[in-house]
Amino acid sequence: MSMYRLNPIRSSFLIPALILILIFVVYPIFATIMISFNINVVPGVDITNKPPSLYNYYKVVTDERFINLEGIKTHTFPMGAIVHNIIWLAIHLPLTLIIGILFAVYLQYVKGGSIIRSFIFIGMVIPMIVGGLLISFSFDKDLGVVNILLKAVGLGSFVKTWTIYPDTALFSLILGSVWLWSGFTVTMYSAGLSSIPREVIEAAIVDGADFKTILFKVIIPLLKPVTLTVVAMTILWDLKIFDIVYAATQGGPGGASTVLALLMYEYFARLGDYAMSATVATILTIIIIPVVVLWIKATLHGERK
Repeated sequence: MSMYRLNPIRSSFLIPALILILIFVVYPIFATIMISFNINVVPGVDITNKPPSLYNYYKVVTDERFINLEGIKTHTFPMGAIVHNIIWLAIHLPLTLIIGILFAVYLQYVKGGSIIRSFIFIGMVIPMIVGGLLISFSFDKDLGVVNILLKAVGLGSFVKTWTIYPDTALFSLILGSVWLWSGFTVTMYSAGLSSIPREVIEAAIVDGADFKTILFKVIIPLLKPVTLTVVAMTILWDLKIFDIVYAATQGGPGGASTVLALLMYEYFARLGDYAMSATVATILTIIIIPVVVLWIKATLHGERK
């Protein structure tokens, strides 16, 4: 217990950090929430001139750009920013997990695996705005590598500029983002694999376990802490996704690839409606907070074991 007892002198070193957190984290969050209710937080600075109310929230959730019931009903795009984020999460999260763990396991035992991992990690080090341009280029009808591969395997009838059609724009962005984010998952799982004692794998092999058994009965359970981190970080990345969409399609065509962060930007930068932008930001924060809380609880629970 003495380890956790507060020492006044040591605690004083936390004061500068706490002041900075209050100024640059707590206050902006508080101000954003207040503005979303049409409450001006700084006297004399009228960011919004509407009376305090929940009207902005009603206006956002009834906006077709937020959720388009007709699009959902007919299974056509656009379906609304929040639905697009959910689709992004439903496809991107499992794909990056599977690719991450399979590549990490495979490259662990392949000569030159570290070099291949470095190439995979390139997707993470390039700016995401550049990543968006690369995705747009990759799905181009004439020059894109995706269409070249489709022609090579005899699927020439599918060749088109994928990012300019409502039914394929969002999916092309999601698949492109899988490549960009896989570098993170491969690196995380590779680091986790290196911490597993080699004797554990060798003992399973001696007992006659095949690759499938070792993967599902030994490796994946031992990598559970890494998986929790990867899942939490991927969900947060998917919910906040902006730059890839902005660079590749700007939410088009016709809003078919709009996501929440881009909708927030449109209210802020294009329409100049700061209160509506703050409302979308608050909704996005409310969605993200449970993920963060669960992740922290799981991490603390793992540390206590």
